[in-house]
Amino acid sequence: MIDFGFDKIALIGAVALVVIGPERLPKVARTVGHLLGKAQRYVADVKAEVNRSIELEELKKMKSSFEEAAHDVEKTVNSEIQQTTSDLDRSWSEGTYTLPTDSGQHEGLSTPVPEYKHPKKNWRLKRGAMPQWYKQRHGIRGKAQSGAARVARFRPPRPQA
Repeated sequence: MIDFGFDKIALIGAVALVVIGPERLPKVARTVGHLLGKAQRYVADVKAEVNRSIELEELKKMKSSFEEAAHDVEKTVNSEIQQTTSDLDRSWSEGTYTLPTDSGQHEGLSTPVPEYKHPKKNWRLKRGAMPQWYKQRHGIRGKAQSGAARVARFRPPRPQA
């Protein structure tokens, strides 16, 4: 803005006092102050709007660069997936075979395919492999008891006479 020194402001004040007069000078000074405040707020609003538009343009550029990078990554991933799928299909078609014949051999393969065997997991063996502290903490019975023995075990004691 315009650079006003103390001497220039004093000169303007003296001229205003002579021209306007001492009665109306405070009202005019207040009006001029309000107008200068409004002008400063308007300039600040314009600066803020310009800054926002510049930031918005930067964000739009950044968004477009991110979208372009994501699109490139997507194309790369899709091409890798298609290549892997084609390799897998080719390998699958080379290694396919038909059902076994009566001799136990599969057509197209030189070695017999082993038959499925059930793993024969025994839950009793698993429960027996639990540590004793774990069984006690979780209330797993360690020994088989009859129903009457269990009831007797948890029956409250008889009062002494």
